Amino acid sequence: MRIGLLTDGGYPYTTGESRLWCDRLVRGLARHEFDIFALSRSREQEERGLVALPPQVRRVRTAPLWAAPESRHGANKRAERGYGRRERREFAARFERLASAICTGGAASAESPEASDGFADGLYGLAALAREYGGLGAELRSETAVRILETACRTPGANRAVQAARVPDHLAFAGLLERALRPLSLDWYGDDALGAVDLSHAASGGRAALPGLLAKRFCGVPLLVTEYGVQLRTQYLANAQLAAPVRALEAGFQLRLAAEVYARAELITPGNTHARRWQERCGADRAKLRTVYPGMAADCFHAVGEGAYGGDPHTLVWVGRVEPAKDLIALLHAFAEVRRAEPEARLRLISAPVRGAEAHGYLAHCRALAAQLFPDEAADAHAVGDNPVSFEEIGGPEAPELADAYAAGSVVVLSSVVEGFPLSLVEAMFCGRATVSTDTGAVVEVIGGTGLVVPPRNPRALADACLALLRDPERRSRLGAAARARALELFTVEQNVTAFRGIYLELMSHNPVHRENADDAAAPQPFARPAESHVPGRWAAPTAARVGSGAAPSRVPGPLAVLMRDHLDIAEEGAGA
Repeated sequence: MRIGLLTDGGYPYTTGESRLWCDRLVRGLARHEFDIFALSRSREQEERGLVALPPQVRRVRTAPLWAAPESRHGANKRAERGYGRRERREFAARFERLASAICTGGAASAESPEASDGFADGLYGLAALAREYGGLGAELRSETAVRILETACRTPGANRAVQAARVPDHLAFAGLLERALRPLSLDWYGDDALGAVDLSHAASGGRAALPGLLAKRFCGVPLLVTEYGVQLRTQYLANAQLAAPVRALEAGFQLRLAAEVYARAELITPGNTHARRWQERCGADRAKLRTVYPGMAADCFHAVGEGAYGGDPHTLVWVGRVEPAKDLIALLHAFAEVRRAEPEARLRLISAPVRGAEAHGYLAHCRALAAQLFPDEAADAHAVGDNPVSFEEIGGPEAPELADAYAAGSVVVLSSVVEGFPLSLVEAMFCGRATVSTDTGAVVEVIGGTGLVVPPRNPRALADACLALLRDPERRSRLGAAARARALELFTVEQNVTAFRGIYLELMSHNPVHRENADDAAAPQPFARPAESHVPGRWAAPTAARVGSGAAPSRVPGPLAVLMRDHLDIAEEGAGA
């Protein structure tokens, strides 16, 4: 079957949150063909290039949404030509419906996805306009669009924060909306692109799923949406620095888009129950939801998990990205309590390479706090030796590999106040390490009783849990073994690939493909190419078998040929009798 994989800032670029799991999925489903439709987020991402692609990836189409519309490749060739009077009237009518829905509500519900909905009417109307007359960039940035948006914000029933918007806010949101709706102007919705695939699989919600919505609208291609981090929640956090009216408008748009994606998708696969709850609150039908845990490579942790590296029994390990959401401040205060009770205790903070001014500033603050909490020991920021706290990077002299980071101690700690799916926790479970975690995101679901969980922002509780495990080696061993068994059962690449293999076949069995060039009398084809055209060579018989009185195909599966021959012999004996 032919899959159109839709990504936003991830695969097949060398950077991006979805890069690893998409690559593992594509490589694991080698019998399917993949067309990649990728939205890039920055010039730097494109300059770093693409990952090495397996042969089952037939083609890659990309669209840079960071560039000015007139310089984008992959867009409709008529994207920036001026609209005539008729087209402008049509644009104004459709954009008014969209803006009104953003400001006042009116999203489609999961129970009645076909009900009249201003957001859907405006969105698909604008997409049809772009498809017929050219792209929307100039019109979405025009004075007409800003005036329509201003009127919608003052409509009775509009959100109170939206009603407070002024001209600068309208201009700011118009720019954000134009960027978000750029996929509507791409030339991906014909028989030479998404119209030729059997299934669209969006690697996240939000903007990545927009091409899938249009492929379903224009070409009847079914849509599957996977969300390992809820896109709506991510947008809420990313927009925290915007002015209140702009933030309210952006939240209204993202909420309406999420509801539309959930209403039109054939199936939605959240990565955990935490994400599933968000989707249900946004109107996703429970009957469409099916949890599929992310697949993670366990091979590199095998030696640690099998006990080749016991780890220092007095050492706590934290692994992750340095950022305020990880709450290293609370962890350092908790370790100060641990250190007072257990003078031999150590804390190793091992992070990915720090990037960005905010991360560097936060790291400097954490180092200063460590020096303040342990003044008599004057911890060098990079040494491990006798210092109770060390700050290290993956690839450094003391932790050259990720597995070595988890092997360094006997207890792994997660102190986050905001967390989606805790990947570092799963890696610690693969390594057979006992864990102490804060109750946030999908932590409890991942741990499943194989580790200790405490409230976030509670250094005292965090310290008590760490001390309980440091002082009880048998309990550590028991919890570590249970954690490893759970991780190997639920969170491996194999279980993820197996789940999506079944989902693909299930969706195609309910959504046969209707080809425009097929005879009207012909039955719908369940795949773009007949399955028998891919009979593996190892199953083929070396010579053709005769079936009845007709000539058989030149390559018939050997075991099948034997069964058919036996069946015919029995039938002939019965006829002779």
